[in-house]
Amino acid sequence: MTLAAPFELLQQARTRFTQREIAAHVGKDIKTVRRWEKGETPCPAMLEPALRDLLQHTARTKGAGHDAQFRFVDLFAGIGGIRMGFEAHGGECVFTSEWNDFSTKTYRENYPGGGEHALIGDIVSFPAEDVPSHDVLLGGFPCQPFSIAGVSKKNAMGRPHGFECTTQGTLFFDVARIIAAKRPAAFLLENVKNLLSHDKGRTFDVILQTLRDELGYEVHYRVVDGQHFTPQHRERIIIVGFRGKTGFSWDDLQLPESGPRLGSILHRTDGSEPVLAWDHDRFFDHTARHVQPKYTLTSNLWTYLQNYAEKHRAAGNGFGFGMAYPHSVTRTLSARYHKDGSEILVYQGEALRPRRLTPRECARLMGFPDTFRIPVSDTQAYRQFGNSVVMPVMREVARIMLPHVQDLLAKEAPRGSKQALSLYA
Repeated sequence: MTLAAPFELLQQARTRFTQREIAAHVGKDIKTVRRWEKGETPCPAMLEPALRDLLQHTARTKGAGHDAQFRFVDLFAGIGGIRMGFEAHGGECVFTSEWNDFSTKTYRENYPGGGEHALIGDIVSFPAEDVPSHDVLLGGFPCQPFSIAGVSKKNAMGRPHGFECTTQGTLFFDVARIIAAKRPAAFLLENVKNLLSHDKGRTFDVILQTLRDELGYEVHYRVVDGQHFTPQHRERIIIVGFRGKTGFSWDDLQLPESGPRLGSILHRTDGSEPVLAWDHDRFFDHTARHVQPKYTLTSNLWTYLQNYAEKHRAAGNGFGFGMAYPHSVTRTLSARYHKDGSEILVYQGEALRPRRLTPRECARLMGFPDTFRIPVSDTQAYRQFGNSVVMPVMREVARIMLPHVQDLLAKEAPRGSKQALSLYA
């Protein structure tokens, strides 16, 4: 057993339990658990048996025929970031849809077989009535048609965007037809902040009208910045809805005032970097104690990025690379990170050129534990994490949603079946 075992077990436990729950189980205060997780204090050896007991107890409970607290479906699943956040609170995924083959590969590696259910591809042609009954619908519907970068690119190419985009922009209505057909107790939808202002707010008005007026759900939305949980400035709009009236309030979110800094997710060169069996030395040379050289920018690329930034500075523009330091909160990780890494370049001192984050560091930047496996190429991994969610944000939103979901289910049971609205039938 390596010295990193307690840290790996802590990362695994954090996918299922809150810091407070772990602290109570191991007999420590929550601040101590937080320091362990951030790497500020080494995980003690005594932690290993306590965490194994906690994880094994969960496995025994699941195997003993205990029902999950709620059932959910995972649409536009990507690599399962929203799913992981809801599983942490006792949810069971009963249906998954993801069309990208590379994302599906990563999803299956981390959720074998998609869970105890089939993982289907394109949701557009899938009959809504064949989606299993569920309590919560989750969907990070594609954001490219609404993102600032996506809109700029489509404008430059003379192509439509938003709901006029015939491929991705209309996928929201596939979410709507499933909600109409299955009437879940609640839903969570996630997208880029720019969705609020797209087409002068008309796009978002259509979404709200559909969810509130056509489908009859109580709807709440808020922009949440991931930097409360990870060292990345990443604003995303989260839309939640409930089938009945609730006392839901965004004020119940527990958002740490001061989140972690970049140094907490970087590979450690002091010998404390966890040795992960599934990574080996792919990203980090554990013998030499340094990040693999391939992540350092080439001389030509570094010269190009500096010249590009200087050109735009001279023109009064704000375009350029983003240098990041251990004390930094980074820019938003994007799906294009694999191209040049320019939005987040890790400073390596004056004597060395900066480097990209490794895919493992990108996983950490999005709040994924080190138990999360990366079976695809670096290029695909960068795309997947750049398109994913900050998992701890999802876990926190799930925490404040679920009491209201359970109240609705308790009040309505047993409830009769409801017909789908003809608009989406």
